[in-house]
Amino acid sequence: MKLLFASNNPDKISEVKEILRDLPIDLITLQDINIDVKIIEDGSTFEANARKKATTIFELTKIPTIADDSGLEVEILEGKPGINSSNYSGEEHNYDKNNAKLLEELIRKPKPHRARFVCVINLKSEDDDEIFFGECKGEIVDEPRGKNGFGYDPLFKPDGYDLTFAELPIEVKNKISHRYNALEKLKEYLISKNKLSS
Repeated sequence: MKLLFASNNPDKISEVKEILRDLPIDLITLQDINIDVKIIEDGSTFEANARKKATTIFELTKIPTIADDSGLEVEILEGKPGINSSNYSGEEHNYDKNNAKLLEELIRKPKPHRARFVCVINLKSEDDDEIFFGECKGEIVDEPRGKNGFGYDPLFKPDGYDLTFAELPIEVKNKISHRYNALEKLKEYLISKNKLSS
């Protein structure tokens, strides 16, 4: 099965390829087919943004497409940074500045700083328009820890672990993360619908 991942984020691409590597899927990217499209993520929810990306790219290519929208929600900040996770500091994908802003906003807030990572994946094809949701709950630590991962990983300690996502080995993170949980549901759907042989 050929599946197009509608993302220009190399960190996400690497993670999704690793998580799906045991499936008979030819996972391709926008770069692989020389498509350079900037999609404005102006939806009010993760689902709306995922749907917009998947639908736009599928209509352009007619290749079955998955798109993900994901982010960090902190309880005491009423769900922020949420859908604005990637540009929380005003600069898209500036991980250090985003982390610094989050810590600054939490500095006087009572602990623990409960949070969850959320991932919504939309599968769009001629026959499919499916949403898969994944989450990983945990809390925010006081300072960045670790060099693995990306985004808010150095600040997020998942429940049941003493290490942040950025301190955990990648293979461990990829078995518990929000993106893994959403992709597992996608896997189950593809298998149940006998899509993998097509």
